[in-house]
Amino acid sequence: MSAAATEVTVYNSNLGLIKETRPFSLKNGVDRVEVQNVAAQIDPTSVHFKSLTAPDAVKVLEQDFQYDLVSQDKLLERYLGKEVELERPMGRDGEKKETLKGVLLSNIGGRVLKVGDKILVNPAGQFILPALPQGLLTKPTLVWQLSSKQAGEHQGEISYLTGGLSWNADYILVAGKNDDKADLTAWVTVSNNSGVAYKDAKLKLVAGDVHRAPRSTASVGAMRGMAKMAMSEMNGGMAEKSFFEYHLYSLQRLTTLVDNSSKQVEMASAAGIPLKKIYIYDGAQGVQWLNYGDSGYWDPNYGVSSGKKISVYFEIHNRKADGLGIPLPKGRVRVYKKDDDGSLQLAGEDAIDHTPKDEKVRVKMGESFDLVGERKRVSYASDFNKHRFEETFEIRLRNHKDADVTATVVEHLYRWTNWKIVDASQKWEKKDAQTVEFSTPVKKDGEAVVTYTVKYSW
Repeated sequence: MSAAATEVTVYNSNLGLIKETRPFSLKNGVDRVEVQNVAAQIDPTSVHFKSLTAPDAVKVLEQDFQYDLVSQDKLLERYLGKEVELERPMGRDGEKKETLKGVLLSNIGGRVLKVGDKILVNPAGQFILPALPQGLLTKPTLVWQLSSKQAGEHQGEISYLTGGLSWNADYILVAGKNDDKADLTAWVTVSNNSGVAYKDAKLKLVAGDVHRAPRSTASVGAMRGMAKMAMSEMNGGMAEKSFFEYHLYSLQRLTTLVDNSSKQVEMASAAGIPLKKIYIYDGAQGVQWLNYGDSGYWDPNYGVSSGKKISVYFEIHNRKADGLGIPLPKGRVRVYKKDDDGSLQLAGEDAIDHTPKDEKVRVKMGESFDLVGERKRVSYASDFNKHRFEETFEIRLRNHKDADVTATVVEHLYRWTNWKIVDASQKWEKKDAQTVEFSTPVKKDGEAVVTYTVKYSW
């Protein structure tokens, strides 16, 4: 990095790593150096310094982080018991002013000033102070004692960790007319609330779950013939590469991060990626495992709760064959679709986790208006002597749309660990130890019925 160069690496967890190159003028021996314009939320225990000019000739002996910043109360507190001046208005119009000299007695619950033999309580006017008291600063400052064996100008590299820096990814998915293709744009938003601006900085973003030790409370502060998904490296956009067990995204141009502000940068884009719409009816959603031995398992009404909503999802495959195939950081996905007037309307919104290449991304859009599910238990039998339960469920799906659909019926077999489906109206697929799914076609303006009987034993 050149003189006064800055590099900012931002993590997902309110954490930033700052690396700067600054000029320093040092003398031989021990020297006191003040480093200003550092982040107010700096972790002083993370600070590292080295001279790029003479690395072996300069050493930090001591470091203080001074963050006792100037304020009205702190200023007046330093002048308690000392003489100060008070300028106050005179006359009816207040154009004339007089200056009083007195001793400041208190600044708690109001100002008390002794002028001669008189005590003034909360006098009108403003205090005029002779100087800024020693130890009060206008900016957070690192104060070093450096030992230098080489006098003169040095280029020094400073690095430290700070809070107040964060970033997140946002995705815009525009679904096509038939919900089988979509355009995807990925953006990153970087927020800077660290207490200092970073001008003309090299920006890097780390995606991944970086483990950090607990801090002490005393610490401070597609495609096939179409355009493929590509990092926006043109015109200084984002470039991506692996870094340890994470992924690193680097902006290919310098940028300025203003304090108390956020900045958006396009990360990647793709057009015409394959899109799959999925309908899921999970009628018993919310039924949970009970503790073994809990009497709830023997309750005839256990697991018979039912809802009517059928959820709608979009699914994309993050692979090169489908026009993607890059690591997608966790973030929010907003899905838009054109209405009959050609205007984009919000169709759904969901959050995704970090998604490697070749994995699927499923975005929940909401609940279908024209599809209705109904789930009920039609028979139940228990025989404790033979150690078994047996129950039959009937699931009805009604389609009020003007097109055929296929919905996935999800059933949770939670009553006991040992189960067997002894009868079913159609094929089913075992998804895990307690979950089965039925892929069910439903004709337009029609109804489909799924029935199954499960036997539990122990």
